[in-house]
Amino acid sequence: MANISDTIEEFIKSFFGEGDSIQLSRNDLAHYFGVSPSQINYVLTTRFSVDKGYVIDSKRGGGGCITVAKIVGTKDDLLPELLKQIDEMDSLTYNRAVGVTDRLSRDGILTDGESAIIKSALSDRALAAPMAEKLRKNVFKEILIGLIRR
Repeated sequence: MANISDTIEEFIKSFFGEGDSIQLSRNDLAHYFGVSPSQINYVLTTRFSVDKGYVIDSKRGGGGCITVAKIVGTKDDLLPELLKQIDEMDSLTYNRAVGVTDRLSRDGILTDGESAIIKSALSDRALAAPMAEKLRKNVFKEILIGLIRR
């Protein structure tokens, strides 16, 4: 049996039939599933992040209107956007780096072999240093810049 977060995620994804963008009401979703709006926020931030291929735009007021958009496009569109997002971060966890790497692999920008090499290079074992997450961010930025140039 799926947990409530999985159910909410699948429900939201079911609306992505024709377009690349949907609008939802956080409060309506919370009411429909019998959960608090914070549960909806949790699902949106963990399941619909940039590294998973989505951008969230949240409007204040108006019942918590949210736009969820799929990031689509070519390598030339996607890589600079991901680079910008990573550059704005203070640090980068391994799980987030793996999420982005898996996304690039799914979209055909990386081969499975390249993906495995990047994951190994960004692992906690490879970056056994006091500032591993900041170092990981810088290494991953350089990898994305290299991919943009190829």
